Amino acid sequence: MKEEREGKAAVRPANIGNVIIGLVIFVCSLFFVFYLVPNHIQEPPFLQNPMMSPKFLPNIVGWLTLVFSLLLAFDGIFGKASTEQASQEANAPVLRWGAMLLALAIYLLCFEALGAIIAGILATLILFVAHPVRTWWLYSLAVVLPVVVAFIFIKVMNVPLPLLFL
Repeated sequence: MKEEREGKAAVRPANIGNVIIGLVIFVCSLFFVFYLVPNHIQEPPFLQNPMMSPKFLPNIVGWLTLVFSLLLAFDGIFGKASTEQASQEANAPVLRWGAMLLALAIYLLCFEALGAIIAGILATLILFVAHPVRTWWLYSLAVVLPVVVAFIFIKVMNVPLPLLFL
């Protein structure tokens, strides 16, 4: 019996980091969906359209986060270990992490001063430069995505966002 145990390899997840991160995000999203949204977002007593409820977008984001965190954990357990991805992550320069933090800081600190669109464009461009985006036409998305998101929030959902040029 002892020989059989020694002959079998221990079954380990392909990427334990993805499993841990997926489970932590899963627990946080459960807390968000089942406690924070129902107890701390107030709804008016009558609504003409349930999609205009203040709970609508947080619920969608919470449930999507919950599903994708489970997918991340399952990928870490059942997915194949990629030596190429592991070597890229290990060799990721500190400058890349700094650029991601800089993009976050610019978006948070310049959101009201520069407006939602300009801050979004700057942050997205920094993120694209920080990661090896080699296709040049993708950089146009750094302009298109913030404009589309701002349009959806301002025109469709009637959420006021700060805009520099208005």
